[in-house]
Amino acid sequence: MKEKTPQPSQPNKEKPIVLFICRHNTCRSQMAEAILRHEAGDRFEVFSCGLESRPVHRFTVEVMKEIGLDISQQKSKDFRPYLGQLSVSFAIFVCHMDEDQCPKLFPFALQHLRWPFQDPTTVAGTDEEQLAVFRRVRDEIRDKIREWLNH
Repeated sequence: MKEKTPQPSQPNKEKPIVLFICRHNTCRSQMAEAILRHEAGDRFEVFSCGLESRPVHRFTVEVMKEIGLDISQQKSKDFRPYLGQLSVSFAIFVCHMDEDQCPKLFPFALQHLRWPFQDPTTVAGTDEEQLAVFRRVRDEIRDKIREWLNH
């Protein structure tokens, strides 16, 4: 899956822009970006970013591959390049509001939505125990996106 970056001079004016926002852009927002792009990329331009970008978590890549989505080329992105560069229709926050430094607002977005999901990167345990949480969160995100699309 080719990585998308903001293109302020060439946005598709016919498609609303969805920006998934999280704290680090390593897991939840990456999953949401790939799933929405897969499910409705013909209807939306989809991006994700974080307050403090960190590398995409290896289990994020692994559990997405299990459902046929290769995000191995996706990179974690900081929110700053998006500010004032894209006309965001939907800013969707996928972290818990009680998480330290969770973003609460994206300036000038037409709509702000809050879809809080557990951060699987904070779960301790064996690889299999951690993968189980990553899979559960992936499935919750996919279900929420499908529900939103059918609303």
